[in-house]
Amino acid sequence: MRGEPGNARPKKPKQCGLLCFAIIIAWLAIPSAHAQTDNSLSLGEAISHAIARNPDLPIFDLRIRALDGSRMTAGQLPAYELGLETEGIVGSGDQGVDTAEYTLSLSSVLEMGGKRQARIGIVDAEYDLVEAERRADVLDLLGRVTQTFISTLAIQEKIRVSAEAVDISEASYETVARRAQQGATSEADVFRAKAALAESRIELANLTANYEVQKANLAASWGETTADYSRLHGDLFRFEASGSFESLFERTANNPNIEVFANEQRVREAEVQLAQSQADSDIRWAIGARRLEATNDFSVVASASIPLFSGKRNRGQVRSALAAQEEVLYRKDNALLRLRAQLFEAYQTRKQYLEAFRVINKQIIPDLTEALSLTREGYERGRYSYLEWNAAQADLLSARHSLIETASSILLNQALIEQLTGQPLEGR
Repeated sequence: MRGEPGNARPKKPKQCGLLCFAIIIAWLAIPSAHAQTDNSLSLGEAISHAIARNPDLPIFDLRIRALDGSRMTAGQLPAYELGLETEGIVGSGDQGVDTAEYTLSLSSVLEMGGKRQARIGIVDAEYDLVEAERRADVLDLLGRVTQTFISTLAIQEKIRVSAEAVDISEASYETVARRAQQGATSEADVFRAKAALAESRIELANLTANYEVQKANLAASWGETTADYSRLHGDLFRFEASGSFESLFERTANNPNIEVFANEQRVREAEVQLAQSQADSDIRWAIGARRLEATNDFSVVASASIPLFSGKRNRGQVRSALAAQEEVLYRKDNALLRLRAQLFEAYQTRKQYLEAFRVINKQIIPDLTEALSLTREGYERGRYSYLEWNAAQADLLSARHSLIETASSILLNQALIEQLTGQPLEGR
């Protein structure tokens, strides 16, 4: 409930605008099929840290405090004025202090048209707007954290694959060196295998360095300068059903960024009401006592005044407020159009990557794995050259990296869809 006019609106709990998004932690988190190890970080934990400690979010608490002050000001009644008027102190004839007239008066303004309630209504609508902007900012933060988490998780998976590639390159180098000692292959193949091993180690080192940078970027989401975790905990290859595009677009009404427009519309409506209330002229009144020094007499004086033609003079302000109200509707429609375009692109892109993932995982990698096995056997029997064997290894490694990139793209677009709709995909 709103507070009584003139009082500060009752404050919500400090993180009230964020609590309704705690559930997002559950449906944005990437579950894992493996037990979580010590000193690892899950997406749910990353989101919890970001919501609790992100340095940008406290700004909304300051804005609420500022509105508390604005509401106190808006709820105040017109000020009282104490006046003293003297007549006849100086002049020709017998005028002087002994013949002067003194008038002590109290005056103020009687507001008409519900101006005070209209002012309070604007501030109350601004409270709701700030809370909606807080929710929108939290959702954007969750989107950024999720995207960074997925990208970092993809690098972590690439490191695992590249570490296996280093082991394979080491084993290949030993095999080629042994065959060279036996005279079954040339010394040139030994140098090629040695160079391939060095390249695989460089690739692993580059991925490891990039991984540390991404971990630090993720930790920056909750105000930390360094990552206090060793690895991420999540399943990069788990995806959810998305349903039809139209069913997803219907959910966009729950997007906090769209709710911002609805609350801004209420602010503009309150401003229109305030502008319309200005058409009712306020009554200025005064009452006091007058003393005539010459006769020691007292009398009561009173006055009232009201401006004329206030309605006509206020037409411009009302027109301006109505135009601002209509502008919000146009901006909301434009935002929905842009949101629909973003959602459609994310939906189609995710659909495309899902099919690519299926082909890479079910066809390309099994075929290249079998090709590598046959090439290795053929090389040891002298049927294939080292270059053919190395090419088979490189093809399989490239396919495994492509699988990781494809899975990462699926999850990034999945997170974007959830962010645009403000709801989880089906099956979460």
